[in-house]
Amino acid sequence: MELIRGLHNLQPRHRGCVATIGAFDGVHRGHQAVLGRVLREARALGLPAVVIVFEPLPREYLHPEKAPARLMDFREKFQALAALGVDRLLRIRFDESLRTMSAAAFVERIFVDGLGVKRLVLGDDFRFGRGREGDYDFLREQGERHGFGTLSTDTLALDGDRVSSTRVREALADGDLELAAELLGRPYVITGRVVQGRQLGRKLGAPTANVELNRLKAPLSGVFTVRVNGGGLFEAPGVANVGTRPTVNDDSRANLEVHLLEGEPQLYGRRIDVQFLHRLRPELKFDTLEDLKEAIQGDFAAARAWFAARTMDRYDA
Repeated sequence: MELIRGLHNLQPRHRGCVATIGAFDGVHRGHQAVLGRVLREARALGLPAVVIVFEPLPREYLHPEKAPARLMDFREKFQALAALGVDRLLRIRFDESLRTMSAAAFVERIFVDGLGVKRLVLGDDFRFGRGREGDYDFLREQGERHGFGTLSTDTLALDGDRVSSTRVREALADGDLELAAELLGRPYVITGRVVQGRQLGRKLGAPTANVELNRLKAPLSGVFTVRVNGGGLFEAPGVANVGTRPTVNDDSRANLEVHLLEGEPQLYGRRIDVQFLHRLRPELKFDTLEDLKEAIQGDFAAARAWFAARTMDRYDA
């Protein structure tokens, strides 16, 4: 998949496409329905399928302290979209000029002059332009004026409620990893590079891999059973802690630490995928490091029992 880094990098060869636009945070099943429509239209017309996203996300630019936790960083989003078969990803910097741009100017600058869009596929909740004045009806009128078709996709529901990034975040915050996986169409994964930590885990008898989160805040917290891929590992069972480490009063930023239940591979500098399966408990503050050490060993025992039970279930089946 080709990454186009900004409107200034659009070339004449990029004109003529089927496009969609949105945050696509999580690339959940609702997003996948929209993207499926984009890909079908693009293949039918013999045109490239293009996804347009903003960096930073508008809510992060406007109210960074109130913006919801990202489900994906940009690299993860790129990889998820590429895996679905998208041909091009146009990343537009969201800044003051874009925030104050009218919906009509937005259409002309990006859809008409920039990409020469032939079909525009939208999710049911997309709004754009100054004051969010642009919606589906506006785009349909603009399409008739400028010569592109506008298509909408129906809301995708699960158990009677809309599939959305907000709903995925709520499931993760509640520790409901099973519901999150249903909404996403896959287990929730965080991908990041393993970096040097303070080695406190090793002192507590629990060596961990510290993984870069690359986001302002994490969408989940607590202690989890996980499987780890990458860095020479395949489906390696482990225990992950996501949180602020209140017992050691490290800092207010969220951290991701992973302890492998089998072996101690050298992972520094390597990228790994941490697949979240089940929450064992919320993050807690302990009175002493000895209490924390005892709790960590209890987490390892609970995780081993959890994995063993699922291995037995597969054997019995």
